[in-house]
Order: sequence, then C-alpha cells, then structure tokens
Amino acid sequence: MQTTAQVNTQATGPVRTRQSSPWRDAWYRLKKQKTALAGLFVIIFFIVVGLLAPVITSQPWDGQNLADKLKPPSAQHWFGTDDLGRDIFTRVIYGARISLWVGFFSVVGSIVIGTSMGLVAGYYGRWVDTFISRLFDIILAFPSILLAIAIVTILGPGLSNALIAIAIINVPTYGRLVRSRVLSIKEEEYVTAAKVLGMSHVRILFSHILPNSMAPIIVQGTLGIATAVLEAAALGFLGLGAQAPQPEWGKMIADSRQYITAAYWTVLFPGLAIMLTVLGFNLFGDGLRDALDPKMKQ
Repeated sequence: MQTTAQVNTQATGPVRTRQSSPWRDAWYRLKKQKTALAGLFVIIFFIVVGLLAPVITSQPWDGQNLADKLKPPSAQHWFGTDDLGRDIFTRVIYGARISLWVGFFSVVGSIVIGTSMGLVAGYYGRWVDTFISRLFDIILAFPSILLAIAIVTILGPGLSNALIAIAIINVPTYGRLVRSRVLSIKEEEYVTAAKVLGMSHVRILFSHILPNSMAPIIVQGTLGIATAVLEAAALGFLGLGAQAPQPEWGKMIADSRQYITAAYWTVLFPGLAIMLTVLGFNLFGDGLRDALDPKMKQ
C-alpha cells in the first residue's frame, strides 16, 4: 500500500529543496531591509559616478577660468564654480574617486594587518598576546585624528601618506575584534578535533578560525570605510592629505571656506558628497550587521 507522500512523489516527481547557507540566509534578510538597500544604492551610485567621470563631464577637473570664478549654479555649471573658475560639479565627481580609493584601500590595509595580528594574539596567547594587546592599547590611547596628523607630519603631506596613516590608526579596531573571536572559536570542538588529527596551526587558523570570523570583519570594514572617508576629508581640510589641485572633497572645503557666505555652493556640494557617502556606508553597514547576526534569524 502506497503512502500519500509516495503517490505525490510519483505524480509530481522528486521534490527538490533549495539548499540553505548562512550567507544565503543573510542575503535574504538584507534584501528585506530598505534602509540597507538605500545605503547600497548610494554606494553604487558614487562608485559608478567616480568610474564614469570622464563620460559624465567633458570639462577637466583642474581647468581654470578666472573670468568665471565664483559663478552660482547654472545650466552651464550645475554646481557653480570656485575661486579659480573651476567647475565644482566636475571636481566633486572626480573627488569620488579619491575619497572611495582612500576609504577602501586604507580599510583593506587595516583589515589585513589587524586580522593577522589578532589571529596570532588570540590563538597563541601568552607573551605574544600580551605584546600585541599592549601595542593596540598604545595606539588607542591617542585620539585617532591626532595620531593620523602626527604620522602624516612624519611621513610628509600627501594622499598616499594620509592613506597609510588612516590604515595604521584603524589596525587595533580589527585586531581586537578578531582576537576576541579567536579566543572563543579556538575552544570549539571542531578546532580541538583538528588539533587531535594533527592539522597544522596555520591550516587551523585559515581553514577553521578565520572563515568563522569573517562576518564581524565584513561589517566593521563597511562601517570603517565611512570613517576613513571622514578622516581623509579631515586631513585634506588641514592640508595634510590631498594637495592642490587634486579634487579631494575635504581639500575643496578648506580652499573655499573663506567664500562660505558669498558663494555657499563652493562648500555645500563637497560637504553633501561627504555626508551622502558616509551615510550610505553607515546604513549599509548597519543592515549587514543585522543580516549577519545569527540572533536575527527566525
């Protein structure tokens, strides 16, 4: 006698179930969060604008025309012009390249160095953990922007040195995050089993511990790009980051601050670009945190 399930299987064929995974589940949770998707849209918008800058505008970002200086927004100059007659719209969209470049690569550098140090400190412990943890404490003892200023002062003003400074000051953030994860994961049964089977420490770190620590690293990295963009703008505003005539948003605000009352657009549009970029990464980072948190899974 056939059961109902058997009859249904014969009638409709074998039932295929979609395999689920933590990353797939996180993606479905992320798609339900409108604010996170809005942040992702803003990020993609600025990336596309930066990549297609030569297509979007035909004007050079460093082209000067003193006859058109401090012109208000118009059909010819959508965002107006600055004190040297340069088109602000062109400089803002080219500035997206610089800000996103500094934000992304500084965070990548921080993650690579911080994650490596956190893995070593958490896994081996003892004097190695003490030494690395105290090094993190020393870096965190200084206000981040002041430490960045000191590093750039030593290395010399410039965009590349600003990137290095931003990467260094954010290393402890990722190092301490990974260290705390390693301390809990290395006590799990599957790690103990790997040790019993004779698996090398390097393989355990990169095959078992690191993959299970990626979720918080990704979330912190997304939020960290927003912080890096702000720090790059701050260094540019102080004259320690991008140098003239580079169209970096913080530098653009610094060069135009004396015209804030007479020509507000020279400061408004670079400031809006910074605000929207930082807002986009923060919204997307918050959404990622909720999506990757196992406690959010129903």
